[in-house]
Amino acid sequence: AMFRIITALFLRDTLALAANDAETAVQEKMKQKESYAAKLLDFFHAADTSSDGVLTLEEFEAILRDEKVRTWLSIMELDVHETASFFHILANDDGLVSADEFVQGILRLKGGARSQDVYTIMHSCHKLTADLALLHGRLSGLEDALRKPGEGAS
Repeated sequence: AMFRIITALFLRDTLALAANDAETAVQEKMKQKESYAAKLLDFFHAADTSSDGVLTLEEFEAILRDEKVRTWLSIMELDVHETASFFHILANDDGLVSADEFVQGILRLKGGARSQDVYTIMHSCHKLTADLALLHGRLSGLEDALRKPGEGAS
């Protein structure tokens, strides 16, 4: 009976430490993300040479010509070989990138694709394929109706 009590106390302490470790890990990850976001914001302000609060493609390309900047982005796990494509992923339809769009966009693009990301893309592609097939069927029906003039007209 004494052995069971000691085992139970040991297990309780171990679980408490594991919970603390998990909480510490979460806090550390949040600090890293905040630090990373602050560095991205600094990068944004350095790139925004017009100081108007938005990046143009020209400003973005200009700062990425600097090899030190490209190396820093690589260290930050960002691959920007296709500068224009990368910029347009971040930009809205207006062709400009605000500080918030830049930071949030980079945080989403950082690192490799997760299984969840790939699954989401696959799901969207399947839905688009089904929608296109439906549209194709409707257009084919409309085309057939247009080819048969006089039918249905009185």
